[in-house]
Amino acid sequence: MADGMLGVLREREFRLLWLGQSASTVGDRLVFVALALYVTEIGTPTDVGVVLAAHAIPLVACVMFGGVLADRLPRHRLMLATDVIRGAAHALLAVLIFTGAVEIWMIVVIEIVFGSAEAFFRPAMTGLVPQTVDDHQVQEANAAIAIVNTVSEFAGPALATLLVLGVGAGWAFALDALTFVVSAVFLAQMRPRARGVIESTGSMLRDLRDGWTEFRARTWVWGIVAIFSFMLVVALAPYTVLGPTVAEEQYGSKAVFGTLAAALGLGTVCGALVGFRWRPDRPMLAGMVVTLGWPAAIALFALGLPVPLLVIVFFASGVGIALFDVWWHTALQQRIPAHSLSRVSSYDWMGSLALLPVGYLLAGPIGEAVGNTEVLAIGGLIALFLALLGFAITDVWRLRALPRPG
Repeated sequence: MADGMLGVLREREFRLLWLGQSASTVGDRLVFVALALYVTEIGTPTDVGVVLAAHAIPLVACVMFGGVLADRLPRHRLMLATDVIRGAAHALLAVLIFTGAVEIWMIVVIEIVFGSAEAFFRPAMTGLVPQTVDDHQVQEANAAIAIVNTVSEFAGPALATLLVLGVGAGWAFALDALTFVVSAVFLAQMRPRARGVIESTGSMLRDLRDGWTEFRARTWVWGIVAIFSFMLVVALAPYTVLGPTVAEEQYGSKAVFGTLAAALGLGTVCGALVGFRWRPDRPMLAGMVVTLGWPAAIALFALGLPVPLLVIVFFASGVGIALFDVWWHTALQQRIPAHSLSRVSSYDWMGSLALLPVGYLLAGPIGEAVGNTEVLAIGGLIALFLALLGFAITDVWRLRALPRPG
């Protein structure tokens, strides 16, 4: 594991990318939990859903165009621009909180700007990774990035809980703004290698159609994306919106929500480390197996499993999430033509997140009408059933890992 990590970090361009994202990703994970906790304090679960939807809707609406631009322009420069915008947006939010002037509608507007900028960042990031390492190092690079994401999943929620419930939410958003500055400094120094030939037609609609053709040509790609789209709306959205409230109802403290997020994050760290070495012969089949843990964890949380056992379950689900993430991105980056990679990635993001805003908006009202615990328990069980549908996709079984050179 250490050899794989050190190997990719010897590559200058990847090292710069990795260091920059190490900072900004911690801020991202911190803010996601901070938003849920802070808006719960000053509003209602429905307000939490509105704020999260304000972030997710423009992300879904703009991500396809982000993919087109990322396949046309230098990807690291596009990412740098989005870092500047997102950093400024959350710096403004921090100021509003510090001055006591913040209102829910202001947070909504800021998150619309933030989500719009993120839509251009995500497909560019997926396309940039293979430009920073040799092709045979792609899985190691994804595992190293997963380490960043997973440490952030562990540290971000814990730090968010400490800041919001301790010294104040303004500090959480101020820290996030600072992390984007750090990321932008590293991105500005990058000189990634060329990979593939830009084949833009000059028409954005034609480029979108070409990307769609690549996306739908692979059953394992669109099938898994469709499954995750519904899993996120029935399980992740209710958990994010109602999680703090259910934690207080079931366990007497909203801090349990942050504790479980930290446990899941620690699990993803371990899963990412395993991802340096474990190369299953059928990566997507293995990925669907290890995915089963997180919807089960959400259902068990809602059903009131004791906290010590929940910590173990969330840790195990985190391991699975990290492994799926490594294998999924590696499969895309190795099998999608380089000139279309960001566009296919944008369809991945759009498809996966398309229904999430609906889930955010409906979770609060449905929870108030039916019961927060019931919504989470049923949603987790439905998501578990949806994950099992992945085994019906023939290409999930057929897709084999590519041989390593030599």
